[in-house]
Amino acid sequence: MAGMGGFDIGAIAKQAQAMQRQIAKVQEGLRDRVVDGEAGGGMVKAFVNGQQELISVTIEKEVVNPQEIDMLQDLIVAAVTVAMKKAKELSEKEMQKVTGGLSLPGLI
Repeated sequence: MAGMGGFDIGAIAKQAQAMQRQIAKVQEGLRDRVVDGEAGGGMVKAFVNGQQELISVTIEKEVVNPQEIDMLQDLIVAAVTVAMKKAKELSEKEMQKVTGGLSLPGLI
């Protein structure tokens, strides 16, 4: 069925639906992909999945000092920030494989 300008609206709709299915599959797969971020030379590590959900945080006991709690909190924030950035980059990279680099608001 040809639509405006000779485009086959039905074919375009089918392609969009196929892309949506691929995106959903990639998003589901990202749940199982884990990246890490570290701070303090690896003394604090944060693990985030590809859907940008914080999975866990590990802290070496050497940095646990009640008198330096502010430093520990800063290290945790830094490690989580690095991990979240890596997770976002992973997600964007995987989505670009599906979308061919197109930005599709509402689909991603």
